[in-house]
Amino acid sequence: MAATKSLLRSTRAFPCITSSHVRYIATSVPRKESKPTPGQTAPSSKTTHFGFREIPEDQKETLVGGVFSSVASSYDLMNDSMSLGIHRLWKDSFVSSMLPRLPPSFHRNPSDTVTEKPVFKCLDVAGGTGDIALRILDRAKDKFACRDIEVEIVDLNEGMLNEGRKRVAKTMYYNTPQIKFTHGNAQHLPSHIADNSIDLYTIAFGIRNCTSLPAVLSEAYRVLKPGGKIGVLEFGKVTNPLFREIYRQYSFQFIPVMGKILAGDSESYQYLIESIERFPSQPEFAKLVQEAGFKTGQMREGRGGAWTDYTNGIATVWTGVKV
Repeated sequence: MAATKSLLRSTRAFPCITSSHVRYIATSVPRKESKPTPGQTAPSSKTTHFGFREIPEDQKETLVGGVFSSVASSYDLMNDSMSLGIHRLWKDSFVSSMLPRLPPSFHRNPSDTVTEKPVFKCLDVAGGTGDIALRILDRAKDKFACRDIEVEIVDLNEGMLNEGRKRVAKTMYYNTPQIKFTHGNAQHLPSHIADNSIDLYTIAFGIRNCTSLPAVLSEAYRVLKPGGKIGVLEFGKVTNPLFREIYRQYSFQFIPVMGKILAGDSESYQYLIESIERFPSQPEFAKLVQEAGFKTGQMREGRGGAWTDYTNGIATVWTGVKV
């Protein structure tokens, strides 16, 4: 355990590109806006960023979709090659922190007569490849001998969902109610996911690709039960100035080249690196979590804080509880 924590925080570890989740490639310049003809809807006047580019808000979803369609089949190989496998440690630690113990409702006397077992419901958003969902199920099984837990994966990209289905087909969870794949948008979750229905909401390496961070967090708050927990694993801002510059040079010069060699696609990975640069700092994102209504720790890193850094801040976990 001590060795794992040391590696997670080591400034020598290489970053990964990921997650069960990035989303989409821009292979062309956005079309120029034209005046709508009668009966057409005017283009959105609001803009957002796609990497370092400013684009109309209504184009980002399509562009991000292209990125993930491009990298879906080589996603795991690319992550392992670029991170030397350390993204696996980040995800293991993330899931352990989100499910540190069996929920109280599962602590029952074996002699109790229960007509209907409670089910712990998890929602893993932007988790198409199943990386986080399978870790949640494995932890519940191995640590608590519990199978009364279900994870629904929501992802906007069918290519990523298909990769996840292939992975789950090789596990004991295949064709069981414990795992479910749903095509959907983090900013407007599918209507069957009711208010106050989810115990645990996770999103790993996906939220930075969404158009509106407040909208994603608002939806998370809506579907979580009172007392339910949100966990966001995402790339953060490296805290050490020297290491920050080394990491930045490595990211921009090495990772797109690796993308070209291993996946035949440097542009998608160039976007992924740029999206990391554009993502808010740890305190800035923690404030967004609070503004969505969640109770967090103090505005600092570490135990009792609103976030926890991994590997000197290359990756960060933000948590909150619905009150």
